[in-house]
Amino acid sequence: MIIFYSPDIASSHELDEEQSSHAVRVLRHKDGDPLVIVDGNGNFFNTHIINAHPKHCTVEIDDVTQENHWQYFVELAVAPTKNLDRIEWFLEKATEMGLDRFVPLRCRYSERKELKTDRIKKIIASAMKQSLKATMPKVEEMTDIKNFLKEEFDGQKFIAHCIKDAPRKLLSKEIKAGSKVRVLIGPEGDFSDEEIALALANGYVPVSLGEQRLRTETAALASVHTIHVINEISK
Repeated sequence: MIIFYSPDIASSHELDEEQSSHAVRVLRHKDGDPLVIVDGNGNFFNTHIINAHPKHCTVEIDDVTQENHWQYFVELAVAPTKNLDRIEWFLEKATEMGLDRFVPLRCRYSERKELKTDRIKKIIASAMKQSLKATMPKVEEMTDIKNFLKEEFDGQKFIAHCIKDAPRKLLSKEIKAGSKVRVLIGPEGDFSDEEIALALANGYVPVSLGEQRLRTETAALASVHTIHVINEISK
């Protein structure tokens, strides 16, 4: 099944130029053909085309169904890598698995201090459609870690760092099924001692993802997968 994305479909009843071109020029849809459109807010719109225009394809909504979204919350705050392809790969795969919010962090040892989110949002939208989801993960702008650590969060808060001599718990053993979970993943140079201390002072639990040393994007994806697995096996 091919899904289209239009955040304003409920009011506009129209696909944007890129989505219209894909539907009409590439897939050769015509008036009367059915289309499934998602709005990124958890809704599936079953529609049919009433004007198969390649730049502004118009549809009529037949009915709306709501996505059966997971009953917990998955949030990752990650210091983006210098190679943008790696963080884009993570976000594509994390969206397929299930991600609610992504916050790019600016840390002391960050390789990348700025991050343009326009391309990232397109990658996430594509992954959402490909994985037959209707909820678009929220993507924040680059945030300084010191400010982020002070942000209120009504759930479990973890910081995954690589200091072996410091006490850390295994993430998979700390997650409570059904809860909101936030995990912080640092840059290749890890979090600074000051950042770790500030996180602990703000209620974050230091965790490990296992014995293996993982790269930033691998650790982030492993965290998302772990959260979902713990919730799945608890059913």
